[in-house]
Amino acid sequence: MQPVRAKKHLGQHFLNDETIAKNTVEALLEKDKTSFVVEVGPGTGVLTQFLINEVEGFLAMDVDQESVDYLKSKYPEKNDRIIFSDFLQADLQKVAGQKFNVVGNFPYNISSQIMFKVLDNKNSVDYVVGMFQKEVAMRLAEKPGSKVYGILSVLLQAFYDIEYLFTVHENVFTPPPKVKSAVIRLTRNNVQKLDCDEELFKKVVKTTFNQRRKTIRNSVRTLFNNNELRHPLLDKRPEQLSVAQFVELTQFVQDQMAK
Repeated sequence: MQPVRAKKHLGQHFLNDETIAKNTVEALLEKDKTSFVVEVGPGTGVLTQFLINEVEGFLAMDVDQESVDYLKSKYPEKNDRIIFSDFLQADLQKVAGQKFNVVGNFPYNISSQIMFKVLDNKNSVDYVVGMFQKEVAMRLAEKPGSKVYGILSVLLQAFYDIEYLFTVHENVFTPPPKVKSAVIRLTRNNVQKLDCDEELFKKVVKTTFNQRRKTIRNSVRTLFNNNELRHPLLDKRPEQLSVAQFVELTQFVQDQMAK
């Protein structure tokens, strides 16, 4: 069977540099060689080749049937490790078990959704190593005070330590994207549960960043009726707050909503 033709689907650009692929995989395996690994969107298999024979528990998931067929023909003895499935819709604990890591050259236009899926499974996923559009990678890893620090930065950093590992040039992809890419690594921290209502935490984070030009005082007013707000965080803007400060703000909002 001929190699699957390189094509862009779901915003994906296929990596064709094996050194970068190997470095990406190593960034995961140097942290954990024993846990089950789920590869998202394997495409032509440039990452898969460094995983499928190295990791005892491995599953490649792709929504492109042509890619799945190609990889199954390339690794006939590992057919059961390559499946046609949507990572975003899959019951990951059912297909991967209670503990697994995630790796991939993530399709650009669903990379944020992939991270929200990781958050949904945060108690199962200890490590994530992924290729993102550079601007997205920077945003996820950014610290408070930056203009690119945003909703997903806070939500992910509440439960993961995030490292920006390296930048990847456009010319190592087929077709070449119009932007640079980057590889980041997420490592699960020790926070099992936030010291506040987690659903309200998400709501507070989204509410404040969706009105990021306003001070927090003005944006959180939509959550309860009280014009006499007193709290030192209320005069800040959302990009100035750390995760811990967002937890404190959520506790305050919860108290106000109970009045």
